[in-house]
Amino acid sequence: MIHKKTSSKYIIIKNSSIHSKGIYAKTDIPKNIKVIEYVGKKVSNKLSDKVADRDLDRSKKNKKLGEVYLFELNKEFDIDGNYPYNTARYLNHSCNPNCKYKYDNGKIWIISIRIIKKGEELTFDYDFDLEDYEHYPCLCGSKNCVGFIIGKKYRNKLQQLIQKRNTK
Repeated sequence: MIHKKTSSKYIIIKNSSIHSKGIYAKTDIPKNIKVIEYVGKKVSNKLSDKVADRDLDRSKKNKKLGEVYLFELNKEFDIDGNYPYNTARYLNHSCNPNCKYKYDNGKIWIISIRIIKKGEELTFDYDFDLEDYEHYPCLCGSKNCVGFIIGKKYRNKLQQLIQKRNTK
């Protein structure tokens, strides 16, 4: 099956200071706009671990590749977005994002959460949990960066873990 590359009138892809490539605003983007759909192949949660291992091995061999492009769809399935037609895979994480993800009728959309100025990189919170957080350093550079790619809801717990580790 041939897939058409996802696109959006709002974006362009350029090199990113956060990681490899990123998605940037081609024009000002209003708040609450569906910017781009995150697409890929639907895989079972059981298969997701194998897909993640495959992608991690690839990224270790070629540092320019991203690591894992799995996006949780529901309790049974994930979306493997590691395909050239999935332009949204170039969205980087930030601790101070300008987008969020939203599930809508079985689709994953990237939505602007504020006005995004032309030339600004589009980012969202990957919402990773604390499992293996040390393996995912954050390079977003925002004032409130916690140093690791973790979801906002885990940041207080991370600070407690770090303080506990530093007092030992």
